[in-house]
Amino acid sequence: MTRRELAEALAPAAGEEAELEAKFLLEASRDEIWLRQAISRRLAGEPLQYILGEWEFMGLPFEVGPAALIPRQDTETLCEAALGWLQDRPGAAVLDLCCGSGCIGVSLGRLAGARVAFSDVSPQALALAERNARRNGVEGRFFESDLLTHVPGVYDLIACNPPYLTGAEMKSCQRELTYEPALALYGGEDGLDFYRRLAAGWQAYVAIGGRLLMEIGASQGAAVCRLFPGATVLKDIRGLDRVVCVERK
Repeated sequence: MTRRELAEALAPAAGEEAELEAKFLLEASRDEIWLRQAISRRLAGEPLQYILGEWEFMGLPFEVGPAALIPRQDTETLCEAALGWLQDRPGAAVLDLCCGSGCIGVSLGRLAGARVAFSDVSPQALALAERNARRNGVEGRFFESDLLTHVPGVYDLIACNPPYLTGAEMKSCQRELTYEPALALYGGEDGLDFYRRLAAGWQAYVAIGGRLLMEIGASQGAAVCRLFPGATVLKDIRGLDRVVCVERK
């Protein structure tokens, strides 16, 4: 007889105490099953964040899943730069471009009081961002769009974490990264495809005096700055190039 069968058999005869014990045993059994499954998934290389189903970013809770990249500390560098610029601009209009889980836009909406729009080419990622916005009490507009193609309006700030891994990096990436969506990782053979596309049209979507902030790979600062004249590079806590900032003149 299993523990569950024993608990269910004892409960009617032994009263409330046995019923509580039965519930405890059932919950313990479920926890044990979940733990065994979690260990198996982790040993197969699946990221812990996907197994847990949630992760923290900028001190806020986010649902995570294979529809979008896992929020990373690297991206907090972009958020902190945006928060610094937004602190004297309450109610500024912000676009979280290539939003994925929505971690950037939700953080700026919650922590800076920005009016946020979210855009992603993936409907699954956009749905995840919408759930995370609701979870954190942030209202927003959501647009399914390939970069800026179907995004309406003009914004004070566009924050973007585009795909920027190179072809070589995609081939040599660690096992955990293969569980994340390639659509959100691969930036063309040299990793710069999305920056080139943004450089061709971003100014039409940013107000005069506004900003475009883009996360970059650690070796891409100089190359991305060549695409955006007047841009500056911000470093992360490890001293690596991480964000390119451009002002709309």
